[in-house]
Amino acid sequence: MKRLAFYTGIALILTACGLGENKHKDPPKGGLNVFSIEQDKQLGKQVAAEIEGNTAEYPILDSAKNVKAYKYIYGIRDKILNTGKVKYKDEFKWQVRIVDNDEVLNAFCTPGGYIYFYTGIIKYLDNEAQLAGVMGHEMGHADLRHSTRQMTKIYGIQILAAAALGDQQALAQITTGLIGLQFSRSHETEADRMSVEYLCPTSWPADGGAGFFEKIQAGGGGGTPEFLSTHPSPANRIENYHKWAAENNCGGKDDGEMTFKEFQKLF
Repeated sequence: MKRLAFYTGIALILTACGLGENKHKDPPKGGLNVFSIEQDKQLGKQVAAEIEGNTAEYPILDSAKNVKAYKYIYGIRDKILNTGKVKYKDEFKWQVRIVDNDEVLNAFCTPGGYIYFYTGIIKYLDNEAQLAGVMGHEMGHADLRHSTRQMTKIYGIQILAAAALGDQQALAQITTGLIGLQFSRSHETEADRMSVEYLCPTSWPADGGAGFFEKIQAGGGGGTPEFLSTHPSPANRIENYHKWAAENNCGGKDDGEMTFKEFQKLF
């Protein structure tokens, strides 16, 4: 009965959006999303459970045994949330987990605000502002609900609905898809811009996220990672970060390099 009600709800949303007749000429920012905030939260919770249960592929550091590391990274998250710029600050979980894998240069955020940082990218970055810039970008994807928009296109309504209801096969498929999810260029640009907006009221340089791409462009770490291959070019993203920070008169100067170096030593 619960499953029937869920699919009935989806059908009603599709009808309301005029999707079947292609009446929606001007989709909302980020693209059409037929899922509710509650469904984003439910899907994120299910995917987080799937990730944490797969310790071989996702060796997550125990927060009880890595108190200093988690206190530091949660401090970055809290500073972003406290700017008042995060739309779903109170609705989403905004849980942070550190994945112990130095070979992976990546971070991602699932629907509902479950944030994952690999130790590979933590060790690659130079300062706290860069880490905050990357975190702001990932939080921007969740805040703009890009994942459920993009996965609606890729997987279709039925698989997403099944995953939200706990179907293990669908969950495994969605989890795998989320890790390597290729967002559209417009989604990446929107998330970059949100990173600048989030950091602008802070003491960090609002264009901190540009530092990651400046390192990539300079060839640090062996060239462009595969997950960036279809994204906007690093050069364009660097230019955008600096331009948006200047346009908004963002004045942060503290890149937090010293405290960040101490954080990196914890791994």
